[in-house]
Amino acid sequence: MTPPADAALAVADTAAPHWALPGALALRLVVLAALAIALSGAVSGWLVARASGQEAVQRMVDQQTDEVEVFARLLASKIEQSQKVLRTVASGITPEMLELPASLEWLLQQGLPAVQFFDAMLVARQDGELRMNLQNGRFEKTSTLESSARDALRRTLVDGKPMVAELVASRSSDARIMFTMPLHRDDGAVLGVVAGMLRLQSQGLLPVSMAVPQRADTRLVVFTREGTILSHSDPARVMGQVRDEPGLAPVFARWLEHASPVMGAASTEVVPGHIVSMAGMPLPQWMVARVSDSQAVLAPLQGAQRKAWWLAVAAMALTVTLFALLAVWMFQPLARLRDRAEHLLDDPTDLQGAMPWPRAGGEVGALVEVFEGVQGQRLHAQQRHRVLERQYQALLEVSSVGIAITRGGQLESVNRRACQMLGYLPTELQGQALERVYASELDSPGLDRRIQEAFAVHGGFDGDACLRRKDGSPVWVRVKGRAVDPQAPDGDRVWMVEEMTAVHEERRQGAWATTHDPLTQLENRPGFEQRLRQLLTAGPVPTDSRPGALEGGDAPLALGVVLFLDLDHFTVINDVAGHDAGDDVLRHVARLLEAQVRQSGWAARLGGDEFAVVLPGCSSAHGLAVAEQLRAAVQGWEPVYQGRSFTLGVSIGMVALDDGLQDVAAVLHAADMACYDAKRAGRNQVARRSVPTSMLA
Repeated sequence: MTPPADAALAVADTAAPHWALPGALALRLVVLAALAIALSGAVSGWLVARASGQEAVQRMVDQQTDEVEVFARLLASKIEQSQKVLRTVASGITPEMLELPASLEWLLQQGLPAVQFFDAMLVARQDGELRMNLQNGRFEKTSTLESSARDALRRTLVDGKPMVAELVASRSSDARIMFTMPLHRDDGAVLGVVAGMLRLQSQGLLPVSMAVPQRADTRLVVFTREGTILSHSDPARVMGQVRDEPGLAPVFARWLEHASPVMGAASTEVVPGHIVSMAGMPLPQWMVARVSDSQAVLAPLQGAQRKAWWLAVAAMALTVTLFALLAVWMFQPLARLRDRAEHLLDDPTDLQGAMPWPRAGGEVGALVEVFEGVQGQRLHAQQRHRVLERQYQALLEVSSVGIAITRGGQLESVNRRACQMLGYLPTELQGQALERVYASELDSPGLDRRIQEAFAVHGGFDGDACLRRKDGSPVWVRVKGRAVDPQAPDGDRVWMVEEMTAVHEERRQGAWATTHDPLTQLENRPGFEQRLRQLLTAGPVPTDSRPGALEGGDAPLALGVVLFLDLDHFTVINDVAGHDAGDDVLRHVARLLEAQVRQSGWAARLGGDEFAVVLPGCSSAHGLAVAEQLRAAVQGWEPVYQGRSFTLGVSIGMVALDDGLQDVAAVLHAADMACYDAKRAGRNQVARRSVPTSMLA
């Protein structure tokens, strides 16, 4: 025996190795493994892509948050710087200058260089009178000042605090931001107000260099609390509304809904399709937002992921191919075992022929041993089958009765005696339909129905039938049929056929009808008494010539025994299933008794459900044994009528026929009393009695 080893490390076969395609199981395992590899690779790739995408988004969020916060601080510092410049201008204006326009003009044009920082300068007294309107280095009329600018000057005069006003122009090209600074007396009273204006895109406020270059994937937006856009990567959007900005609009709407201050530290939200970062500036209460298209931002990463996916698919395909080749090599012993097993079906006698069993370790080696053992058993079974077949053929040839085997209504095997009885050669009947030997086509349905009913009720058929010889002449036979497998009564059946044409002709004569029962075909009471009287008159016979003979010594003389049989619970079948069922029971019991004693005696129906059996020359001991056989045979039969099963029994009385006994009536009376004893003792048993000595001759 080869040492144990894994099937993948199979030992070389005794013959030249050959490659065999693995079977369906191996192919399914390969496909399953390939699917597992592909699935694990796909899941791993998806998890890696998802993690890398999340990491890229997080990096983008962190970077964008920092950028927005830095931009907001830088812009806030610009605002503070503008206020400081305006404070310097305010510190140079004295109360006297508010009354002398010439000195104020000189100061604004030449005396204070800081004035040039602003695009426009305004000076107003406490009463609201505008004393100076300097626009881009030129003095304009005070009447040309926008109403929004006048409102900002009034609020500063009233509050006495510096402020950063809203936009003072409605067109994006004229949009300006106004810074105001109150002028105070020495006692702290408000003397007037000075204001400076800066264009949104001026160097002092929002220069172009601070804006993010215009790109489709990102936007930098500066807007007020009311949602008016002050700065945008797209200049055409300046003075527009935030609610029209894709991605930013829902974030700003939530901010308004919750009134969440975003002044100070920046915050970022990831919304469908966009990454939005917002930061606020406390003094002007402006907000800075950075809106990025997440799909565009992640496009380079997705391109890299697609390349990675192609590489992963190529790697998985290579892995699956290598695994498939390895699996084919590993499954070679199993594939050769399959081919050898199929060859065994074609040629079971080939033990070590052109295709030997593969030699391998592990499970394949164990299977090889099992197959070799099964092959040996099969060869032994075939040899045994051939022996049984020869014995079966010999039995058919020497049988004195006709024997036939049918399958599905066709003759599979017919012995020589049956062929002679029907006038056919064995080859002429084998494979033919059973109806071919029926007396006529008109008789076929009736005979088939009788056979099917008998098999359904009794598990077999026992009756007379008229068949047809090859020359067309009729032949009467006694037919007995049984199923080969009792669990499959419609399968193979064995039939025994005995010719009884002479008996049938005898029955047609009137003398036979007077001594026989027409229902059971057994002798009736007159015929039985006549035949029993002949036996008593003839005297005893040596027991060594009859069944149950004694061994050794002189053979005693015996007339035999008489059995009186009365069926138990027969009336139940008559009452429940009807008289037709009762008649069928009587016929079947008659056939059963006749089959049991036909070689050693005869049976008769005395009337009703009473039967008698005579066993000439039989000893008392053997008579008891036969009586028990008859009782067991009747008890073991359970007829089924109208879907209901019935149980029968039989009470048997036995009387020994002594020498000198001549009175038939006395014998029957004694046997009847013995049967009555059996019924009184509990039914379904055998009781014995002797004929009174007064009845002996």
